[in-house]
Amino acid sequence: MGVGVPIFLMLAGLFYLFKLKGFYLLHPLKTLRPALKRQGTAGISPIRALCMALAGTLGVGNIVGVATALYLGGAGAIFWMIFSALIAMVLKYAEIVLAVRHRRINQNGCFSGGAPFYIEDGFTVRGFPKIGKLFGCIFASLCLLNALTMGSMLQVNAVASALNHSFHLPAWLVGGVLAVLCGLAVKGGVRRISSVTEKLVPLMTLGFLFLCAAVLCLRYERIPDAVTGIVSEAFSSRSMGGGIVGFLTSNGVRYGVMRGLVSNEAGCGTAPMAHASAEVRSPAAQGVLGLVEVFVDTVLLCTVTALTLLVSGSDIASFGEDGVRTAQAAFVSVLGSFSGYVFAISIFFFGFATILCWGHYGMTSMRAMLGRHQKIRGAEGLFCLLYALSVWIGALISPGSVWRLADAALGIMTIFNLIVLLMMHREVSEETKAYLAVHTKKEKHIQWKDKKHMERTVSPNEYLHRK
Repeated sequence: MGVGVPIFLMLAGLFYLFKLKGFYLLHPLKTLRPALKRQGTAGISPIRALCMALAGTLGVGNIVGVATALYLGGAGAIFWMIFSALIAMVLKYAEIVLAVRHRRINQNGCFSGGAPFYIEDGFTVRGFPKIGKLFGCIFASLCLLNALTMGSMLQVNAVASALNHSFHLPAWLVGGVLAVLCGLAVKGGVRRISSVTEKLVPLMTLGFLFLCAAVLCLRYERIPDAVTGIVSEAFSSRSMGGGIVGFLTSNGVRYGVMRGLVSNEAGCGTAPMAHASAEVRSPAAQGVLGLVEVFVDTVLLCTVTALTLLVSGSDIASFGEDGVRTAQAAFVSVLGSFSGYVFAISIFFFGFATILCWGHYGMTSMRAMLGRHQKIRGAEGLFCLLYALSVWIGALISPGSVWRLADAALGIMTIFNLIVLLMMHREVSEETKAYLAVHTKKEKHIQWKDKKHMERTVSPNEYLHRK
């Protein structure tokens, strides 16, 4: 499974890239500009939804994945990380489009959506409602499992380790503080989580980039050699293999150091749960922000991290695949011991934001499993308690066995999600065509099938304003 899922991801990405004619690469500004507007008040703003999703992807995994890519494949691996991101980001776009199209309004008056919902609907409209309900529940239960392991335990374990190494803080204290903070935030629902991540994500990203910029400025004379090395080593077999592995481990999850089967959420069906909460008229508009998410996460942050490690002069192989220690050593070697403390604080914020986002994913998955059951409010309270408990436990245990459990669960989730993405490609194509037609004025009519499967021809504006 560890080899098959990444291959399946790339093939599905290539399919969608050709299906949608690479529109986001050909017209980036025209594609992005309309997506930044908010319409309505039922959900959160598109930018808040983007920040919440970024809170899930940006994390310890970015740093670990980059160090893993360099350790396994050398400097040329970074080229393949960027290449892979440009292909896989279209899967993030497609799953967000479907998540917004098939979302529901929950009892709190907010939108809930994601892979469990469009998986169920995708099979239902094809005459297999029981299979759709079963597969949707399987996906939701696996996502709930990942929220209680990979999204909480593994993140807080890395945070506790970093803070203990720099500040000698006991793990039980770090876990307890994070458990209380995350329990309060998750209990407040999507609005509270998005409010926190909207402030936290720009702050933690800029703080980490500031550290990287300081290193790059002090070692600016080494930047040309680093860039040359990335390009010149890109086509060796070692770099290609290491780059793909590093790409898959870096972004996937906001999770940490997952070897094998991890993506940057493009294709695994988790990030759409954050984007589905946004108030937008066009599903494609929010999907475009998913492209931005992958760009910031991989093309920007991972590339800057890689350059920082390369120009620092630190020995990449000295800590093996322990990416956090590798990055911390690189900063300390250039900026001094003070940067190690700043780096540990950055890891705290990265981990905290990821834990918050996964709390929302877990809550959404639970709602998908229970539907409109009258006891759902009691279940929400129980989930908040269990989630806070998992955060505290994660600071105390060894993560080895938890990684293997979460790795297998994510692989099954990804397979389910990719099958449905390919099965529902026509819906994604319709939304994309209408979105581009409205903003480029090239198309006057859109042909589509309504809910009764009747062929209809309407203007692009009529299509986007349909109920």
